[in-house]
Amino acid sequence: MKNLIEKIKLYIVAHKIISTIVIIVILGIGYWGYGKITNTSGETRYVLAKVATGTIISSVDDSGQVSALNQITINPTVSGTLTSVNVTPGETVKAGQTLFSIDDTTAQKAVRDAQISLQNAKLALATTKAQNQNTDTNQQTTITNAYNSLLNSSFEAIPNITGNTATTTNLPAPIISGNYILGKEGAINIHFYTSSGGVSFTASGLTNGNSMGSTSFPAPIGDSGLFLTLPSNYNSITNTDWVINIPNTSASNYVSNYNAYQSALLAQKQTSSSSDIIQLNIQSAELTVTQAQNTLADAEQNLSYYYIKAPFDGVIASVPVIKGSNASSGTTLATIITSKELATVTLNEVDVAKIALGEKATLTFNAIPNLTITGDVVEIDSVGTVTQGVVNYSVQISFDTSDTRVKPGMSVNAAIITNVAQDVLTVPSSAIKKMGGESYVQMFTNSLPTPATGVQGSVSLVPPINQIVQTGVSDNTSTEIISGLKAGDEIVTKTITSSTKTTTTATPTILGGGAGGGRVGGAVRIGG
Repeated sequence: MKNLIEKIKLYIVAHKIISTIVIIVILGIGYWGYGKITNTSGETRYVLAKVATGTIISSVDDSGQVSALNQITINPTVSGTLTSVNVTPGETVKAGQTLFSIDDTTAQKAVRDAQISLQNAKLALATTKAQNQNTDTNQQTTITNAYNSLLNSSFEAIPNITGNTATTTNLPAPIISGNYILGKEGAINIHFYTSSGGVSFTASGLTNGNSMGSTSFPAPIGDSGLFLTLPSNYNSITNTDWVINIPNTSASNYVSNYNAYQSALLAQKQTSSSSDIIQLNIQSAELTVTQAQNTLADAEQNLSYYYIKAPFDGVIASVPVIKGSNASSGTTLATIITSKELATVTLNEVDVAKIALGEKATLTFNAIPNLTITGDVVEIDSVGTVTQGVVNYSVQISFDTSDTRVKPGMSVNAAIITNVAQDVLTVPSSAIKKMGGESYVQMFTNSLPTPATGVQGSVSLVPPINQIVQTGVSDNTSTEIISGLKAGDEIVTKTITSSTKTTTTATPTILGGGAGGGRVGGAVRIGG
């Protein structure tokens, strides 16, 4: 080895130019190979998240000030004829007390119609489930009956040649009757022997038992449901072993019974192949029930608007209407003075449409860190004001509790809770995509490998599929999934596509110079 190294050194010294070229070529090939190995051009990585169960609180957020006044006006949410005026000026009222009522004939009908629609939806769901269950039950009954017929193919007892050394040809066979009820395939072994009362037999195999044989009365063969009658010339079978095969493949009706059983299995398999359609029908019926329940809840909520209640304890300052008057959202029914503190916030026309009287709110204060007070929406302006082309509405929120640190005019941040969904399936809102009016998420049919430490996302050569979903309540970060996914499913929340840039730069060589193309950097595009 030492001599070989010395020879190489001498060759390099004698052939400097050729040696330099060879070294440059080797280094170039190595650099090119390294670039190929480390090149991530076109590599797509997927950031995944699991579908979880949780609570989503949807709210409308805005800011305002603590009101210096403790008086609000009572306005109806709906329009109609006042059917009752239950208060007078100066009267003290309690929170929840009914102050006015509006003709609710139409609203009552809407509730009744929604109740009927819900009952029909539930009936349709029950019918769909029952039809599916009946189909499964009927098919299983058909299979069970066909299999039972197969097992009961005409019975016969044949001599057990291997179990008996006596001559078995031309022996009179015992007569087998009855209905086999054990539902198992196999064999029943019969051994005859002479007893004090005549000829008896012992059964073994699928059933066990001892019985006295008779030429006139069938004797039970264990608990199999079968019976044995001795032939008239029974003396010749004494001490002889026989076997009853279940099913009897030699029976004349075996083939027809076997074909009927296979046909029943095939029918079940064909029905099972359409089980996805059956499940979709059930899911569709369940969604119809959910929609009917929501419609009923909305109708009942709308009905409650026809009964105007006191938002809190207070004193009625004025009642400028009488029974029989027409009321609308712009009508002042009464003013009420309260000892509660109030906050006034301003909402735009989009947000104000999402809230309703009586909804809960949480209030925080810039001047008082760590203080949170809950409250209720007690007044919503029926007429907005236009500022620089934007329509805004004032909303009054009453405090559930008082705090001496809160002063009139202080800034307040309000989060009005519009919906709460508990124990629902949730996904990051960034995972929801829309196409053609439908919402969908992306997911893989197979699990992706866990990304290496410090690397974002997993690589997949196979693109994800689009899974249609139905969404529900959403907050700033999460969205409720009503259908299309189940807990534990992995979905794509972010797609990262890498691409490389190639620029012209000097390629270092053993001589310290040269020119060529070099891989100098990469750009990353991140898509939601």
